[in-house]
Amino acid sequence: MQVVRTVKYEEELDAGFTNQVASEPGGDAIWNCLQCGTCSAICPVSIYMDKTPRRIIGLIRGGFRDEVLGSLSIWICTSCYACTVECPQQIRITDIMYIAKRMAMKESQYQRFVVPAVEEAFVKMVRKNGRLTESRMGIKVVRKSGLRSGVAMFPIAWRLMRKHRMSLLHVERMQDPASLRAVLDALEPRHAPTAPAAAPSRAAGA
Repeated sequence: MQVVRTVKYEEELDAGFTNQVASEPGGDAIWNCLQCGTCSAICPVSIYMDKTPRRIIGLIRGGFRDEVLGSLSIWICTSCYACTVECPQQIRITDIMYIAKRMAMKESQYQRFVVPAVEEAFVKMVRKNGRLTESRMGIKVVRKSGLRSGVAMFPIAWRLMRKHRMSLLHVERMQDPASLRAVLDALEPRHAPTAPAAAPSRAAGA
């Protein structure tokens, strides 16, 4: 019988992961988390997550980079902001989920399924053309997430094409997409501010 080790030693953790998250807009209050569980209790989709919002915060503070960026929870989050509204420490938990998503996309460290494929295709297409072309995005999503998702999306795509709401040939493009790229580039952080250092813990909240 093969024994699989699920416990990480301290030297296997990413000590700079928490500071990296804390340096992003919306992540600065992560050190204030009490692990009270309010976010997990109020979240309407936490029952579908592999790791609850409270545990995601605990894993980030513990330096469990791979576990957070490879989690399904950050993609299941519906961005309803209920956790942020109810958090007694006013932590912007939804924004932290977005931070984790961006990191996972940059490092291609996520499971192969439709949600991250949609987000990745959306960002790349808007950055390139300034607008979204649904048909092209659908093709990119199918290539990334697999044929099964394409079969599931085909009935909707067919109805849109019949109503002339979507075309396979036409590409939506703004007149000057370079101006939008310049704005997006200006929003990219050049120098990450420092955050309070903390030693990573050996375990995270359940």
